Amino acid sequence: MAASRSGRRRPRSKSSKRTRRPWRARRCASGSSCASATTLQVRRQTSHFGPRPPGQPARPAETGPLADILSRGYGYAHFRYTEVQLDSAGSAESGVIALALAPGQTKPETDQWGTITAWAWAASRVLDYLETDRAVDARRVALMGHSRLGKTALWAGALDPRFALVFASCSGEMGASLARRDYGETIDDVAANFPWWMATNFQKFSGRWSMMPVDSHMLIALNAPRPVFVTGGTQDQWADPHGMFLAQVAAGPIYKLLGKEDLGTTTLPPLDTPLITGSLGFHYHTGGHTISPADWKAFLDFADHHLKPR
Repeated sequence: MAASRSGRRRPRSKSSKRTRRPWRARRCASGSSCASATTLQVRRQTSHFGPRPPGQPARPAETGPLADILSRGYGYAHFRYTEVQLDSAGSAESGVIALALAPGQTKPETDQWGTITAWAWAASRVLDYLETDRAVDARRVALMGHSRLGKTALWAGALDPRFALVFASCSGEMGASLARRDYGETIDDVAANFPWWMATNFQKFSGRWSMMPVDSHMLIALNAPRPVFVTGGTQDQWADPHGMFLAQVAAGPIYKLLGKEDLGTTTLPPLDTPLITGSLGFHYHTGGHTISPADWKAFLDFADHHLKPR
């Protein structure tokens, strides 16, 4: 089964709002149950705290190319993440984070979860349901997310080994991009603009990146040996596509240690040339902070390669 998630960025900016049912499942194009895979997507809602870069494309369709997904034999499900936990300052006063507070506790402790972990937790709860649906092969569910939800997808995959594959689109800082590169968005930007995403302890690394004991290649490697597909765009340097590629390269030794193929190169590939045969995949698309049609095709090819029987 395969699964998915979905957002955009710019210097010191991000997040928006809409509301619908938490998740919805769809069947294969034939109308029958899907024997080979399921795609789970967290739907993005975004508002920005600052200006977007010039020429930023419109936000992509939230649901992705359903006809293409279904025609490949994959099922599809999504849920709206802000129905689980709001994406705003003070969000810990409501949602699942508030429900998890101990009696008398008014906010999470400094080492307790932020909203990204709450969204990752919710993805696992959707997977709990999918495991009960006999139309779904829950051993082959891929999780996809874009922007902040790309970060969420990587973290959910690290926490829950039931996800068979992760697709992180334009996930940037605290996602797939190496923090120590000091390129595009930085830890300082995330800490200042979106402090609710992480545990409060995260703030102590603002301005002190070199003291942080981990980096994004370790987050990717926590998904090993399961496949991870990462994408970025030429007009989305704020998310540092090259830094995301380098993180995939740096995660390679763990995959090889576990008997899997790495990215297969240490050189950034030509534009619009996806790498899909190894357990680590990458696509550098022409365009901005979006999931392009070419990204979707490359992801589905990557999923076919790793999730379908051969």
